[in-house]
Amino acid sequence: MILLSVCSACAFGVADFLGGKATRGAHVLRVVGISAPASLAVELAVLPFLGAQWTAAAVGFGALSGVASAFCFALLYLALSMGPMSVMAPITAIVSALLPVLVGVIRGEHLTFTAALGIPVAVAAIALVTIRRRTGGHVVSPRAVLVAVGAGVAIAAQLILLNAAPHDSGVAPLVAGRAVSSVVVLGVAFAVRRRIGRGEVPVVTAAAAGCIDSAANLLFLLASREGLLSVSAVIVALYPAATVLLAAVVLKERVGRAQWLGLAAAAAGVALLAAA
Repeated sequence: MILLSVCSACAFGVADFLGGKATRGAHVLRVVGISAPASLAVELAVLPFLGAQWTAAAVGFGALSGVASAFCFALLYLALSMGPMSVMAPITAIVSALLPVLVGVIRGEHLTFTAALGIPVAVAAIALVTIRRRTGGHVVSPRAVLVAVGAGVAIAAQLILLNAAPHDSGVAPLVAGRAVSSVVVLGVAFAVRRRIGRGEVPVVTAAAAGCIDSAANLLFLLASREGLLSVSAVIVALYPAATVLLAAVVLKERVGRAQWLGLAAAAAGVALLAAA
């Protein structure tokens, strides 16, 4: 379960970097309009090998996760294009890690000492990485932070809903979810097509982001079925490590001292939650 969660985190980090990079040169809806169908194609490709049980619960929770996925695609790519990825990615990760834990508490789960300690550490990490500063020529604006928080909420909702589907349903929830998210995204993009411009979209990059994101979701689904949602979700929330590393190597983004401390606090907070 832990290995699957770690692989999912790595895949999410790479997908987010590619999606954010593609969105820096084109409108987010045009990028997502390619990424979402590409992710659906991957789910359809693995369907014959992994199978699916098309029950009402599987399709229902899958469809709801698809709505969350549509927001996740758009908000996450937009957030990563609005500011340094080394700042935006940790915000989304902390939010997406905390919400499954809170859902577990509401359902009656009891927090251990390490989990109770991990929550304030995670909150402190958000404060450190979102301090208004210039990083590599960018200013982290309150609007960018708000979009990143929204992306984190969408990610958490998607993961929670996928986990709520019957565990014997195969990839039915994923296929249903990706179908719904593709319809939603393409419908919105068509409705506002005159407002999103006609600039060149990096098709290969956008499609790769969708394909890798699809693989990440599949790995998470398998991991959460092997263990607890709260543990799988917080381990998956380590994905900014891959995003930040790629941003530093490829985009030459500079990471300041406070950000390094915030990233360390984020890792510590997620590790404490996972240990719980």
